[in-house]
Amino acid sequence: MYSNLKNKKILIYTLGCKVNQYESDAMLEALINNGCTDANKADPTDNEDRAEESTDNKDGHEEKADICIINTCSVTNMADRKSRQIIHRLKAQNPSAIIAATGCYTQIAGEKLLEDGAIDLIIGNNRKKDVARILSEYIANGQITDNYIDINKDNEYENLSIIKPETHTRAYVKIQDGCNEFCTYCIIPYARGRIRSRKLIDITAEVDTLARNNVKEIILTGINVSAYNDSGLGLKDVIKRLSKIEGIERIRLSSMDPRIITEEFLDTVSALPNFCPHFHLSLQSACNKTLKAMNRKYTIEEYARACEMIRSYFDRPAITTDVIVGFPGETDEDFETTYNNLRDINLYEMHVFKYSRRKGTVADKMPDQIDERIKTERSNRLLSLTAEQKKSFEESFKGEMHKILVEEIIERDGISYYQGHTERYIQVIIPCSELGNDENYVNQIIEYKL
Repeated sequence: MYSNLKNKKILIYTLGCKVNQYESDAMLEALINNGCTDANKADPTDNEDRAEESTDNKDGHEEKADICIINTCSVTNMADRKSRQIIHRLKAQNPSAIIAATGCYTQIAGEKLLEDGAIDLIIGNNRKKDVARILSEYIANGQITDNYIDINKDNEYENLSIIKPETHTRAYVKIQDGCNEFCTYCIIPYARGRIRSRKLIDITAEVDTLARNNVKEIILTGINVSAYNDSGLGLKDVIKRLSKIEGIERIRLSSMDPRIITEEFLDTVSALPNFCPHFHLSLQSACNKTLKAMNRKYTIEEYARACEMIRSYFDRPAITTDVIVGFPGETDEDFETTYNNLRDINLYEMHVFKYSRRKGTVADKMPDQIDERIKTERSNRLLSLTAEQKKSFEESFKGEMHKILVEEIIERDGISYYQGHTERYIQVIIPCSELGNDENYVNQIIEYKL
């Protein structure tokens, strides 16, 4: 315990993906264990770029903090800018607080960030586990050592963990970090380093603790979970092991590379009663020419076969994806190819993004950058398509009984509703009065006719 942290009010603001959210939860838990208090139970977050792993945007800071930690994102130039804006805003709102920045933007920007008068210190990626020591040392000495690393030369997996999520019913469990793919539009391999996997024994211990704390659903997450490898044990081995933990009723996966979908993988997971038939298979484009320019290492034909294979193992599985429109060099014909292929594959939902240039990537220097107006037109067409496909998919379950994990109570027009998700991650709201008001069903799994 670091005594000089006792009673310090901590505010953590999270941008970006669910990996960041998990790491923020772990940092907060570590600081609370050292005597700190949470300055904002709402746990403000903001996500704009990786919608498959998006969190709720809850803002508004009612209580001044002693220490503000901004867990930054750097997936696009816009994310960099947003990270800087949040740093300055929290400094203005908490002028006497220690302002610490961590996350991918700090890893990319490096020590240059310290030239910004709004920041007191940075905590490099793979040093979040040392957050209590780093802050205690800064409070004591006004300076710190060993707070920043060259992520590309570090092979250690940073073994963070949580006992129980502070603000979520389900729990995200990080099992892997880093990426070796080097897609031409992506800066993340430079911010997160090379692939590193968590020991299965440590994952199992964390999930066992979460289960004992009444967590019923876990989502395995990482920068590239498909690349998980612990001494020859892969992702399917992790899922199989965790499925045996008493109390874990649902296991979900975050974004996956479509190349992980094999008969062997599906044979394993389809046999597990607590594995959710919900697959987020990363795509980015449904045109082979564009996929090659992006340095994606599969074809649209391989992607379509993966979807067909999943559907042969599961009844109406929810398959979702990400699509980037307006990538440099994407012609009208290329986009029509993407549109037609996505229409035919017929996914549950697509998260559509307009290509955003990112300094430091190969794509930023590519010729034939696309006009923003054209990007918007293409985005709108895909958004209309995915709205139609999503509606059709959800209506196919109408009148059927399904299990709902109730996550929270919400208010709409003065009426209270339970809100939750099915195994396929279909969002459902149920009038509280319909279930009766004698029992609180939050964090319970109930059967309900859709």
